[in-house]
Amino acid sequence: MSDLTRRQALKIGAAGAGGALLPVPWTAVARADSVAPPQVLAAGDLALWYDEGAGTDWLRALPIGNGRLGAMVFGNVDTERLQLNEDTVWAGGPHDPSNTRGAAALPEIRRLVNANQWTQAQDLINQTMMGNPGGQLAYQTVGNLRLAFGSASGASQYDRTLDLTTATVTTSYVLNGVRFQREVFASAPDQVIAMRLTADRSGSISFTGTFDSPQRTTVSSPDGSTIGLDGISGNMEGVTGQVRFLALANATVSGGSVSSSGGTLRVTNANSVVLLISIGSSYVNYRNVGGDYQGIARQRLTAARASSYDQLRSRHVADYQALFGRVTLDLGRTSAADQTTDVRIAQHNSVNDPQFSTLLFQYGRYLLISSSRPGTQPANLQGIWNDSLAPAWDSKYTINANLPMNYWPANTTNLAECHNPVFDMVRDLAVAGARTAQVQYGAASGWVTHHNTDAWRATAVVDGAFWGMWQTGGAWLSTLIWDHYLFNGDIEFLRTNYPAMKGAAQFFLNTLVTEPTLGYLVTNPSNSPELSHHSNASVCAGPTMDNQILRDLFDGVARASEILNVDSTFRAQVRATRDRLPPMKVGSRGNIMEWLYDWVETEPNHRHISHLYGLAPSNQITKRGTPQLFEAARRTLALRGDDGTGWSLAWKINFWARMEEGKRAHDLIRYLATTARLAPNMFDLHPPFQIDGNFGATAGIAEMLLQSHIGELHILPALPPAWPSGRVTGLRGRGGHTVGITWASGLATEILIRPDRAGTVRLRSRILTGTVTVVDTADGTAARTTRIESDLIEVTVQAGRTYRVTSSGATTPTLEQSFSNVGITSDSNTNVGNFDGGGASLSAQALAQAGASPGGTISRNGVTFRWPNVSSGAADNAIASGQTIGISGTGSTLGFLLTGTYGAVSGTGTVVYTDGTRQTFTLSSPDWYGGPHSGGTAAIVSAYQNRPNNVRQNTAACIYYVGVGLQNKAVASVVLPNISARPATNVPTMHIFAVAIGG
Repeated sequence: MSDLTRRQALKIGAAGAGGALLPVPWTAVARADSVAPPQVLAAGDLALWYDEGAGTDWLRALPIGNGRLGAMVFGNVDTERLQLNEDTVWAGGPHDPSNTRGAAALPEIRRLVNANQWTQAQDLINQTMMGNPGGQLAYQTVGNLRLAFGSASGASQYDRTLDLTTATVTTSYVLNGVRFQREVFASAPDQVIAMRLTADRSGSISFTGTFDSPQRTTVSSPDGSTIGLDGISGNMEGVTGQVRFLALANATVSGGSVSSSGGTLRVTNANSVVLLISIGSSYVNYRNVGGDYQGIARQRLTAARASSYDQLRSRHVADYQALFGRVTLDLGRTSAADQTTDVRIAQHNSVNDPQFSTLLFQYGRYLLISSSRPGTQPANLQGIWNDSLAPAWDSKYTINANLPMNYWPANTTNLAECHNPVFDMVRDLAVAGARTAQVQYGAASGWVTHHNTDAWRATAVVDGAFWGMWQTGGAWLSTLIWDHYLFNGDIEFLRTNYPAMKGAAQFFLNTLVTEPTLGYLVTNPSNSPELSHHSNASVCAGPTMDNQILRDLFDGVARASEILNVDSTFRAQVRATRDRLPPMKVGSRGNIMEWLYDWVETEPNHRHISHLYGLAPSNQITKRGTPQLFEAARRTLALRGDDGTGWSLAWKINFWARMEEGKRAHDLIRYLATTARLAPNMFDLHPPFQIDGNFGATAGIAEMLLQSHIGELHILPALPPAWPSGRVTGLRGRGGHTVGITWASGLATEILIRPDRAGTVRLRSRILTGTVTVVDTADGTAARTTRIESDLIEVTVQAGRTYRVTSSGATTPTLEQSFSNVGITSDSNTNVGNFDGGGASLSAQALAQAGASPGGTISRNGVTFRWPNVSSGAADNAIASGQTIGISGTGSTLGFLLTGTYGAVSGTGTVVYTDGTRQTFTLSSPDWYGGPHSGGTAAIVSAYQNRPNNVRQNTAACIYYVGVGLQNKAVASVVLPNISARPATNVPTMHIFAVAIGG
């Protein structure tokens, strides 16, 4: 068997599960007459659909799964291929990789690190602390079931669909005048994969079915309507494959005949066929592979055969929809959704397709439901879908980003049960990792796991010190326990999982050491995942991410011990140790320092931004709580840049959502939705396929709509202009709240809160600046509310009641919510007369000196504007380029604060009223420099400043007021003049800072 281990992949240019392999380009061309099929429209566009089969391309096949069983459905006319997985079929078998030489070498390794001899430390780690074996073992395919139908010549009217609302793949086509259809799903209640084949002419279905596999297998025909595939998993890293598996496929026909012999299934002239697939594995747990795999496969097949196909499908759909149906999202639809899914990906950056963001969001939820259920293994690097014996990075569990990221959407998108396999794994790792802690670190108590694990719960350092010498994998996984508790408040859940949290903390109480120069308690040796701080050196002491993770771990376990009323002495020790961890610091470039010292990363655009763990998923860096660190996080993101692998882009969506910058977060969605980062079947491409990008994108979209990480429900914190109106239901917030939001013109119009627990809940929203009404929807009674800040209220609630929040206050949309084409008055040009910013000229911050405070209101000619509430380097103006802006209301005047560049600028705009009538107007402005100029009403005049050092000059810089008379009826939207797409040297451009309706 091929044995491309992760370490071999590193040698050919990859850098671990965070590294990149070359993408495989693909294209798709839009069809002028394309219309979404009826079944896609019936699913509310929550479907992937195609007008051709997948051919031999695995990344065009469609995934189904029930948490344990997975299949990729190819949907070809001539041959259907179901590529099969069972989530416990892994290479190798039970083993303990802990290296008993580690503890003795640790003092010298630490000395070398403290002496800045990092590469020598890495060499010694490679000699003494690597696991045995030095790599972990791969998740592997079971094989394929292939149904051969004969020639596809002349097939037409082809449709292939994955319906996310029913978790069903359907293939339909016409051949020789007969309409054929195949429908397939993976049932969690009945633990089988079921397929029904139908035709609209009797006796038309004939095929042969066979199993094949790259594993060591034998095929058989257990009875006259069943075929079998009996096999054993592969050898790897010197560990013998020990997982036995049996796959069975049974056909029941209506009309015609079925037979089986020699491992081949034959169906002849049937009217319809029901095919059931059952797979059993001998894997019981990470220490036991002696299960009755044959009995499991047979029992589940026999039980499923006792039900009709309709009964199986009904149970499947009910079970699935009980999870999937908890959250709905509507961001609007355009004609772009009438193209096939591959076309929508290929053209996403050139069309307006808000529904694709909905599809991406719900696809991530579908994949999590399909790959992680109570009692299964956690979703691995590819979920449960893998066609290889040697997949990239072994398709295992990479803990330094990928495994936690897989589960970011579990709580927020109301799929808490799907999180359970992670907690089962953590309890396993707490046992397996205790030996590694003892023999590799000399720890008297506690447990550790490093940057990867697998089905055998291996916890040692693997893949080489540069990547693998990272101590806080178990700590990060343990923080998920506390966060899960914050959502569900389940004391028994906390009690069950507290020992694992405690053990993770105990390891660090035993092993943290004093950094000799700074005096902090630190991990040593460790690294900031997969990034070198000096040439060929990643190993260090106390990287920022470690300190952030440990702060969360120590805080969580201390709070858990209080809630459970246990371990008071331990709790005090944890808190004392936490106080000796290194604080986050701002470096010389204005960035969050990634290491204890102000080193510059060797790869400025590296995919990992591990030291922003404190921004997301943690809450240690927040806009209102830690403003200096918050600005440093923004600078860090600017330095790293927006490019990256698929999963890196998905993490950046979450970062920018936490920065409360909706347009920037949406930009990252657009960067992800390209042929370089999404496969035709919407699998995230690292490349190659890594599922964490799908899950991270879903989590990021949820964070754009609702945040709850700082003890309040923040409504629409990062809504992008691309989603001016919409509705979401069923999102979950910490504290046990289910939230629904409806919005229009960028503002929430209704918020629904359903708490699990009685008490108080804090709500933050821009609409709360007006007169707020909060009522119980059941009886209309008013809830008690207290205003905390201008946009923050506290509501007293009862468990199980639903509260509707509305506001009658007039709220002016901010620029970020009104515009889709924004500009930034911040660059490095120091020429006199340059339209720059960064604290100079016409930036929001500089204009505050002239009375235009960021976030504040400005009244001009009877119209009240809200100035962009942004930080330096963020979008603070719109570029007039023909876009429609989401501003609405009734008044006599439409007001603008704007200015021109490179001379006076002018163009024709349009007001669109709610009754459908339109009003054109001319929008013009003088140039900003050296005014006020004639031809405009100066609204804001400030002394020009020039970089560097923001030197003030006597030359005036102006923003002008323009008022457009309205017909005093409701406005639906405004179309800006089409002046210029982007600012450029010597190109006339109109910059718009605020728009409002008044008078």
